[in-house]
Amino acid sequence: MRYRELTIEGRNACLEAFRSGKTIDKLFILDGCQDGPVRTILREAKKTDTIINFVTKDRLDELSNTGKHQGVIAYAAAYDYAEVSDILQAARDKGEAPFVFVLDGIEDPHNLGAIIRTANLCGAHGVIIPKRRAAGLTATVAKTSAGAINYTPVAKVTNIANTIEELKKEGLWFVCADMGGETMYKLNLKGPIGLVIGNEGEGVSRLVKEKCDFVAAIPMMGNIDSLNASVAAGVLAYEIVRQRLN
Repeated sequence: MRYRELTIEGRNACLEAFRSGKTIDKLFILDGCQDGPVRTILREAKKTDTIINFVTKDRLDELSNTGKHQGVIAYAAAYDYAEVSDILQAARDKGEAPFVFVLDGIEDPHNLGAIIRTANLCGAHGVIIPKRRAAGLTATVAKTSAGAINYTPVAKVTNIANTIEELKKEGLWFVCADMGGETMYKLNLKGPIGLVIGNEGEGVSRLVKEKCDFVAAIPMMGNIDSLNASVAAGVLAYEIVRQRLN
């Protein structure tokens, strides 16, 4: 299957995309442009909390595939997002304790795609990502997921820390990956659980880490002290799988 980036250019095309309910991840508008059609697009974008970027004409020209952007370019999600409630329902439908991946600022679309693939293979019921400062469901993510994106729901939320708090009310416990934690083999990771993976460079943010019940460290035996984010997700996920199977 071939995937392509969903780039929407031109004022009418962008406005129709919003009004049709298409999920728009990012909107790029020519800085200083505030005429009637642009104000209408901005109103529609704010209704869905779309990320809005005001940029120079040179930047728009660089992003454009057609050269006819009319000062407006939108990036649409290659796939529709789910709701967090859909992920919990997927667990209920299978009669299983919820197992959720929570990604705190994964920016590399290849990492996101690889994590969605791992989530599917280890039986997780869904993946939660933040709206801002993170990769969305682009064509690159879809391709890297090797088809898993068709089966594993991905929800996009405004605030990861608040979402964790809400999921705790549903009975979930949360474990995050961090070098300063306890060795993962010593932790009880059974039952309803959320696995939190942090940003490629900075790791899990302080606020999100404070919301977690466990901090798990992956044993390191080599000369460097960190794993790629998607690899770390896989290692911890399969420790959770091992414990769920026992």
